[in-house]
Amino acid sequence: MNLRYQVAGPGTGDQPGTATPGHQALPAIEVTNLSKNFGPIQAVRQVSFQVPAGSIFGLLGPNGSGKSTTIRMLCGLMRPSSGSGQVLGLDIITQAEAIKASIGYMSQKFNLYEDLTVAENLHFFGSIYGLCSTALTRRCRELYEHMRLGGREKQRVGTLSGGWKQRVALACAFIHRPRLLVLDEPTAGVDPVSRRLFWDLLEGLAAEGITILVTTHYMDEAERCHLIALMDRGRLHAFGPPARLMAAAGLPTLEDVFINMAGTEGD
Repeated sequence: MNLRYQVAGPGTGDQPGTATPGHQALPAIEVTNLSKNFGPIQAVRQVSFQVPAGSIFGLLGPNGSGKSTTIRMLCGLMRPSSGSGQVLGLDIITQAEAIKASIGYMSQKFNLYEDLTVAENLHFFGSIYGLCSTALTRRCRELYEHMRLGGREKQRVGTLSGGWKQRVALACAFIHRPRLLVLDEPTAGVDPVSRRLFWDLLEGLAAEGITILVTTHYMDEAERCHLIALMDRGRLHAFGPPARLMAAAGLPTLEDVFINMAGTEGD
């Protein structure tokens, strides 16, 4: 399978996301022939794609497909072996530090301080990003409402359920108002009701012009993405809106497309 599409920008009908005014012409993510080698191992092989601002972009693939390596390069944490890329208009090779300061990142492994309260976690991460006391207090109030955390401000994070913890983690990743959020399997192990609420929050952020890069193994979540990329063995095998990938493959579900790719593609 090799399904690739040219995807129109926000507001055209192919792309539901709406970019922040002034950023519509500039892709949030753009990579060309991006590759990463670890000695003889080709972890990522000449991957190219563009993601418009305001999109929810799902990066999918089986374990070992190259997803994590691709994300590390996009976040400025790893230098590519070859190829080029820009994130929010910043070069992933020469402006890696600026990229790190400009994005919000939420890892698969829960990385908040469980012995601190929700408010204390938000203030801690806000201070790391340099928010002054007055601005930070105002921003926390906004996030309590935005992420539906009201009433939990003084509760220790370690006592929260998985769904509540993920919302706190999302609030911490978003506290400095990044234009790109990178979420690595953010709902792993979370119950279906909490997953649905979490994705409702993501769709709300995308509607405000925030670009979201998310990895997930839940195909019902992947079908809520505006764009998806399917990777396997370091290669990009399919790229486009989920419905169009299913139609092109002649398969009824995205899970079928995923399994067909992972089961039939060779080296």
